[in-house]
Amino acid sequence: MEAKQSTGKYWMLFFFWLAAMIVLLIVYREFFWLALPGVVTYFAKGMDLM
Repeated sequence: MEAKQSTGKYWMLFFFWLAAMIVLLIVYREFFWLALPGVVTYFAKGMDLM
């Protein structure tokens, strides 16, 4: 059985990437998809799915 590790760092990175994606949607609509890998990855790590 694995010990649970703290996911606070991953949640902080998720919200950073989410904010970056929102800014890109507003300013450079055609480049918002560049932030999607960070949003999805750190959401999964924050939920402890990976």
